[in-house]
Amino acid sequence: MSHAIESPSTAVDRTVAILEAVAARASGMSNAEISRKLDIPKSSASYILRALEKHGYLRRDGENRYRLGLKVLNLGRGALSAVDVREVALPLMRSLVEHIHITSHLAILDGTQAVYVERVEAPGFIKMDTWVGRRMEIYSTSVGKSLVSQLPEERVLEILRDRGMKRRTPTTITNPTRFLKELQTVRERGYSLDDEENNFGVRCVGAPVFNAAGEVEAALNVTGTTQQVNKETQPRIIDQVKEAARRLSGQLGYRAKK
Repeated sequence: MSHAIESPSTAVDRTVAILEAVAARASGMSNAEISRKLDIPKSSASYILRALEKHGYLRRDGENRYRLGLKVLNLGRGALSAVDVREVALPLMRSLVEHIHITSHLAILDGTQAVYVERVEAPGFIKMDTWVGRRMEIYSTSVGKSLVSQLPEERVLEILRDRGMKRRTPTTITNPTRFLKELQTVRERGYSLDDEENNFGVRCVGAPVFNAAGEVEAALNVTGTTQQVNKETQPRIIDQVKEAARRLSGQLGYRAKK
């Protein structure tokens, strides 16, 4: 049969094309319609459709027409969550940057690393070498510490074993036990600090953002030079970051325990 000699890339391309075609047709599509529309041999289309139905990505109605299955929702749940929090966070981040004149980031935990999903750059000559999509370690960054601050210790240690704890600067935490104590401090204070632990001359203040389920959805931070975030300015910056994270959490449906 034709599907037996298809290359893996062809099979993947056809699978994606079928999902997109069915998604675009509210009334669903039959095997014959899919085959004609996408110019796929009927036997190959049938093979892919059965596989997608088996795994819950498509469902078949009483008229043998295929529609999207509920399993498809799981694919985009993480991405949609990130998009939603970005949209809600952006005005708060802009306000934060306007008040303290330091670049702000929003990050999520993607597997074993923190990833920036939004960035608002501060005006002025000082520019941070950061970008949306940048991946960072959890143990040496303020967003990383905030993102894993509520995870079970076993999961945190698993991440550290997987990624290692490379010393990036003299102040980088490279001991798992010490890092767990650092997370306890983050939980007690409600904010995280990267004190030149990831880059020389750079100090960051972060805070966790909670969702309606009380889970850490994201982390908000500001990244500046050690001159911008110093002993005099740091307390006010911490308060501003915590307040922005609190407001963002509230807009995501989080209600702090009293």
